[in-house]
Amino acid sequence: MRKTAVIGGGPAGMMAAFAAAKTDAVDLYEKNEKLGKKLYLTGKGRCNLSNTAEREEFLQNVMRNPRFLYGAFSRFSNRDLVALLETHGLPTKVERGGRVFPVSDKSSDVIKTLSGMLGQAGASVFLHTHVDAVLIENGRVLGLRMQGKTYPYDKVILATGGLSYPATGSNGEGYEMARAAGHTIRQPRPSLIPLVARDAALCRRLTGISLRNVTLSFYEKGKKRYEELGEMLFTHFGLSGPLVLSASAHIEDYAFCDTLVLLDLKPGLDAQKLDKRMLRDFSENSNKELKNALFKLFPRALCPEVVLQAGLDGEKAVHAVTREERRRLIAAIKAFRVPIEGTRCIDEAIITRGGVEVKEVDPSTMQSKLVKGLYFAGEMLDLDACTGGYNLQIAFSTGYLAGLGVWIA
Repeated sequence: MRKTAVIGGGPAGMMAAFAAAKTDAVDLYEKNEKLGKKLYLTGKGRCNLSNTAEREEFLQNVMRNPRFLYGAFSRFSNRDLVALLETHGLPTKVERGGRVFPVSDKSSDVIKTLSGMLGQAGASVFLHTHVDAVLIENGRVLGLRMQGKTYPYDKVILATGGLSYPATGSNGEGYEMARAAGHTIRQPRPSLIPLVARDAALCRRLTGISLRNVTLSFYEKGKKRYEELGEMLFTHFGLSGPLVLSASAHIEDYAFCDTLVLLDLKPGLDAQKLDKRMLRDFSENSNKELKNALFKLFPRALCPEVVLQAGLDGEKAVHAVTREERRRLIAAIKAFRVPIEGTRCIDEAIITRGGVEVKEVDPSTMQSKLVKGLYFAGEMLDLDACTGGYNLQIAFSTGYLAGLGVWIA
């Protein structure tokens, strides 16, 4: 019987081992003390494992190389994943935005189900086991080297993850194995990550302020890359929260030469309605200083910052504010500026952007076009998507197809 080795016990690796075990003897190697260590943390421990979006909508949320996923998604879609997990005893539910979660809201239940599937399929799991290298000769996989010894394998699936959450074991070593096999590695970058503001003092003054129902627009060199309504948070270094993480997936220029976030603090009110609302509030607080008269519109700590961006005197009495000054206030409220100078380090990223160049991988099997018997899955590949369960589905789909690929190819 042919033997397949899977390196990495995350979602892609577990699904690959499960699919491959249908036809091959499969050994899964995980260097941690347990499977799914990073999966345990996803969705704040609730595990947003997929999204119900139809294929075309799903692929629109994939930022890099979406067309490469047609094969994987066709062989193992979001519906297939949910059906498979429910068949093995994990009921799921759908929440806002098509996000799929386990009914229990426990990522540990997802890991338990996947582990059980591996056992039922007959895959052997080796924990606390570090793989040093993939052995290749004459363009073909021969096996693995571990602790100075060689182990023969016909097929090897690399599913070691990216560089995010290094404490879970994602240290990029799989990229080095792929590079040693001759593959091009697109530079790993952080994605779905908080943004660092250029004006550190501004964010320190606003640290801890959470905004709901605001519209965030993300610009690079004057071009709008992203716009969405939702929630965000000011931190001591810059911006975080769902809107910000999603915006980070749209970064093109990692030099951050001219990068800007604009916040519409009152997207439900156009300029005319906002002016009427402001006049009403001002009439009730006519003797207050301007910086203290906007508290009904947004958090108090934000009021003087809006006034400052409008270029107005915050100590000016409200009754003396002119129509032109109100116009400038409205402009600042509808487009509050936060220039961006970078992201937090990749250790804090939810996912890694970059990885193995997909042009060097067969999209119908996930097998390397350079080395026969070598396969890739999950975050190893140059594939990344927005928040909402898309990235985990990519891991599951590419993992499943890689597992099938060991006997298709």
